[in-house]
Amino acid sequence: MKRKPTPDPLLLDQQLCFALYASSRSITGLYRPLLEPLGLTYPQYLVMLVLWEQDGITVRELGQRLQLDSGTLTPLLKRLQSAGLVSRQRRAEDEREVEIRLTPAGLALREPASDIPACMAQRLELSFDQMQRLRDELKQLTQHLQHPPSRINP
Repeated sequence: MKRKPTPDPLLLDQQLCFALYASSRSITGLYRPLLEPLGLTYPQYLVMLVLWEQDGITVRELGQRLQLDSGTLTPLLKRLQSAGLVSRQRRAEDEREVEIRLTPAGLALREPASDIPACMAQRLELSFDQMQRLRDELKQLTQHLQHPPSRINP
């Protein structure tokens, strides 16, 4: 019985990192035409999702939730503020903290955005259960990567 040859571990198609990268870019591309009518980019949409869930959080809390540093988040927030969707204000109790709040226009954007998850499921041709399983596997992978075992052998 012949054994299958072991694939070259340095082939691009053998890399998990590339599969994740390519998938991420493709998914983001599918969001683009859904977000354009709302005047949002994909990263701005992620910020809005967090704020629709929990309005009035600090930049630090938002960054933790989105796993973004303030250097990346601040320009996003400035653009959302210029668009009239959020306000940024220093907290009276601690002026080092900047609180992000939705404006009435930002709140109103939630309704037209509510169809986006169903549209994405349709575009991906995945059932709700399939999407949940895939999301759960990716979340588990992310948690593992953020808290790797103490000993990793090459």
